[in-house]
Amino acid sequence: MRERWSSLMKRDGARTVAASLISIGIGLLVGCVIVLVVGLTNSGLGPGAAWDGIRLVLGGILSTGRDASGSLAFGFNPANVGNMLFRATPLILTGLSVAVAFKTGLFNIGAPGQYLMGTAATLIVSLSIPTASVPAPLVWLLAFLSGILAGALWGAIPGLLKALLNINEVLACIMTNWIAANLVTWVFDGSVWRNIEENGKTGYIYKTAHNGVETARWGLDAIFPGSQVNWGIGIAVVLAVAMYIFLTKTTMGYELVCCGSNRHAARYAGIDDKRDIVLSMAIAGGLAGAAASLYYLSGNTEFFWSTYQSLPAVGFNGIPVALLAASDPVAIIFTGCFMSMLNIAGQQLTNLTGYNEYITDVIIAAIVYLSAFSLAIKMMLGGRKKHKAASLGASPAVPGKAEKGGEGV
Repeated sequence: MRERWSSLMKRDGARTVAASLISIGIGLLVGCVIVLVVGLTNSGLGPGAAWDGIRLVLGGILSTGRDASGSLAFGFNPANVGNMLFRATPLILTGLSVAVAFKTGLFNIGAPGQYLMGTAATLIVSLSIPTASVPAPLVWLLAFLSGILAGALWGAIPGLLKALLNINEVLACIMTNWIAANLVTWVFDGSVWRNIEENGKTGYIYKTAHNGVETARWGLDAIFPGSQVNWGIGIAVVLAVAMYIFLTKTTMGYELVCCGSNRHAARYAGIDDKRDIVLSMAIAGGLAGAAASLYYLSGNTEFFWSTYQSLPAVGFNGIPVALLAASDPVAIIFTGCFMSMLNIAGQQLTNLTGYNEYITDVIIAAIVYLSAFSLAIKMMLGGRKKHKAASLGASPAVPGKAEKGGEGV
């Protein structure tokens, strides 16, 4: 059994999956301990609420509420599962955005700004083109492509600064994030797209359903009734698979990965490293813009235009999604769904128990924090020290003894 485990851990993919699962397991364990401690030390909760809280942390997405006796009931909850897939869509794409930059040796912390620019372009195009004269599906496509293009152009700016002036991309991304936040606020403040039809919502932009532009559901509303899910999740999955093929099966993708492994060696091999840096950040920005497009083209989401107050969290949440998946595009599909599942479980914890919403943030923060250790766990699983010693020689030469087949001294 030990030999089989050792043989399995020699595979890089197996170590990556195991490290991610261990990180998730430890994070969930920490979350359960937090829920237990809070429940036992709070007179308003008690052991019963603590036990309910632990069950919701581990399986909140399957909670169907409380039965007639007041006990928690579990089973397939189509609304929860559908909402999990809906919320996973932007997380998958922002995770891909961060992962593509990682593959090229860059840290794209500018996904929030790219997401905002994609949001602005998507909403402006979808709400400006009259669907009375242009078919709604065509308007949807134009808005989606506009969001991708806006995110790509905004992502290319830190790439250009890095490639041409060697300015650290983290600093450049932080600056472009806040420029985007204030630029989008200025564009929407006083615009014709503010919601004036619903009282008290003048600080919001119209939903795209106002113009009849919505992402198709094509039966998903029947499978997951009561949820917001649409076929945006399908587009996100297709994009993730496409990025996997691009990075692993194409010449351009190979060049991007080589540039990320060693920029100077890639340049020596004839690869245009400056072009690849700009291209990588543009692709990353386009994916973040696509995340915003699919979220707001759902037709049931509203955009609060005063974005200068805070940057969209979904842009930053792509970082732990990419870390947990070790920047593997296909694995990001599952880690994005997992992070979305935690959000649903947190809602259930708040709605069905006496715990407040902040306990959920603590649990998610613990898992996010531990996701950064997945690489260290992967190294430990691979037995790095053991392999290093083996590479230097299994046993040192003993003075006074000859090598096999040689003469003694």
